[in-house]
Amino acid sequence: MAWNLYRLGRWSFRHRFRVIGVWVVLLAVGGAGAVFLSGQTDDSFQLPDTESSQAFDLIKDRTDVQADGAVARLVVTTDGGGALDRAVVEAALKTATTDHVASVADPFTTGTVSEDGTTAYATITYDRTGPELSGADRDALTEAVTQLEDAGLTAAVGGDAAETPALSHTSEIIGIAIALVVLAITFGSLVAAGMPLLTAIVGVGLGILGVTTLTGFMDLSSVTPALASMLGLAVGIDYALFIMSRFKHEVSQGRDLEEAAAVATGTAGSAVVFAGLTVIIALAGLSVCGITFLTQMGLAGAATVAIAVVVALTLLPALLALVGKRITSGHLPGLHDIEPGAHERTAGHRWVRLVTRHRVPTLVLGVAGAIALSIPVASMELALPDDGSRPADSSPRQAFDLIAENFGAGANGPLTVVIDTAQAGDPVAAVDAAVSEIGTIKKDVAAVVPPVTDPGDATSVATFQAQLEQVRFATITVVPESGPSAEATKQLVRDIRAGLSDLESATGAVPYVTGQTAAGVDIAQSLSDAFPVYLAVVVGLAFVLLVLVFRSVLVPLKAVIGFLGSVGVSLGATVAVFQWGWLSQLIGIDTKSPVMFILPLLLTGILFGLAMDYEVFLVSRMREEFVHGRGARESVVTGFTHSARVVTAAALIMTGVFAGFALADDIIIKTIGFALAVGVIVDAFLIRMTLVPAFMSLVGRPMWWLPRWLDRLLPNVDIEGESLTRELQKAGMAEAPTR
Repeated sequence: MAWNLYRLGRWSFRHRFRVIGVWVVLLAVGGAGAVFLSGQTDDSFQLPDTESSQAFDLIKDRTDVQADGAVARLVVTTDGGGALDRAVVEAALKTATTDHVASVADPFTTGTVSEDGTTAYATITYDRTGPELSGADRDALTEAVTQLEDAGLTAAVGGDAAETPALSHTSEIIGIAIALVVLAITFGSLVAAGMPLLTAIVGVGLGILGVTTLTGFMDLSSVTPALASMLGLAVGIDYALFIMSRFKHEVSQGRDLEEAAAVATGTAGSAVVFAGLTVIIALAGLSVCGITFLTQMGLAGAATVAIAVVVALTLLPALLALVGKRITSGHLPGLHDIEPGAHERTAGHRWVRLVTRHRVPTLVLGVAGAIALSIPVASMELALPDDGSRPADSSPRQAFDLIAENFGAGANGPLTVVIDTAQAGDPVAAVDAAVSEIGTIKKDVAAVVPPVTDPGDATSVATFQAQLEQVRFATITVVPESGPSAEATKQLVRDIRAGLSDLESATGAVPYVTGQTAAGVDIAQSLSDAFPVYLAVVVGLAFVLLVLVFRSVLVPLKAVIGFLGSVGVSLGATVAVFQWGWLSQLIGIDTKSPVMFILPLLLTGILFGLAMDYEVFLVSRMREEFVHGRGARESVVTGFTHSARVVTAAALIMTGVFAGFALADDIIIKTIGFALAVGVIVDAFLIRMTLVPAFMSLVGRPMWWLPRWLDRLLPNVDIEGESLTRELQKAGMAEAPTR
């Protein structure tokens, strides 16, 4: 492979304008697709085969009404200045009503007015999902709020119909700025620092344009392009950085620019290919979970990473040819270029000598520290994000808080129990039995609203019976005492389902519990069921890939175990900050909330791929030294010394990119960015650059053991570049690549 990549790098260098032209055309095509073919994103996290989704489908099939349509909660208060004027509130509700409004629950009719009459909220239900709402629908809500405020009242809108903030590119700008500083320090040159940035921007741009275009053909969440952006930017810079650093090394050894670009692509490019493959496997492996939105995120991220690899292998050599000798210009005063000849004096060399000299204490302290930092994981709570996790100054958060203060936290997320009476012998009796059973549940229940609120009213009973005969289902509303994301509310969902488990056998009616919290419980269970399968598939494939790369059993095993430590620390820190509130204000969080429900599985997939990046880049150089005759322990020191500075720069860049996303307003993107930033910095500096050299120096030569029968069966992928050395020497083109 090294020889083929060498030829690719040389060809790209010689045909620079053709290569650059192809990427420009691809960007233009992607831009046209994003402009003319894109659609709306959809942030409704649902699974089609869960109980909560089946309830929505049942209602839609029998009433032709979209039960999971968008909901707006319009909250209005006088701030203690007297009772609300009913006429003013009803006029505002009329203003908010558009052609897409399915129903409006007048607070003065439904009883959602506080006891002192100063606060009320109305539930406005639409016949379509939030992303499908028109500008007129949202404008009508805004106008209703303005109308109430003009009357001297305070109003706010929550729910999934509320206007969501548009995703800005501030996170990417922060990441690029941090990367530029790190690259400038690493290379000592602005021109050299600009090469990885430019290639990464091209890769990310193409990936984002592709994902944006796909929104016109399938439902994608707004997190999908953001995830592709943060991953593409991070790995795109890192991959180009590794090839660029090898290029600078070869130039410093006297090679001409074309030969240096070809050799760098053949050697460092091999590591880039295998590092990229581990990330792609980890992300594409999310599809084995069978969960649509995770599959979309994983495949979009994997595609963007694949683009980043191809860009680094083709566009970077072309740009190096275009820049020519100017690559060494723009030197910054006081900064030094990567100088392999001076490695004995580097901080990396001194660090690895210290670690390997005191390897046992290092291992003990490092492992103990990782375990201690992972302790918060034991108390981790998972939930769907709700308006309570929005910024305090946002309208949805203000609406959420007003409802919680005046009506109880559970009013923000009532549970809906749907009773399917199609097969019931006595439908009315079946519904009554369900109401009675739910009424026996006292823990965390604030109110139970049956289909007939006044059984003594003959008209209400007759109306209910007529509706039951027509649609063959009834709905019971259960208002919890706790909020939508609270563990007590999730337990209430389980209690209701357990209490109604015998209803079908007793009456023929089938119960379904649905609502935001119920959907979260269903998704969490599906994720828990899928996680072992996902972990086995991804880790298994990556393990095989690493055995191929390193011709060792212990190296891949050590890599996987080290990764588990990174995940534990990352999740522990996320729990401490988001759930416990430790130092949360530093990243703009002003409330405590459970951890985002998809984070453990998503973090495992992404971080596993990124952790294997550093494993490949760092240990492949150690393997290279070992294959070329150095002792096992000395190869650890020498390989680490050669790789330390560039791996450090790559880790800082990737951490900076993810940290930029941790400052975003969207809670999902913020959580992912924070967890990945912590995970990367822990994996790079604690696991790969501290525990790995300590462990490898302790084990010594057996670290590279591989059974002979397996060695004969496995193909030789030649990440050390032996085939490249032979081909170059055979052709008499140049000396073997320097190490």
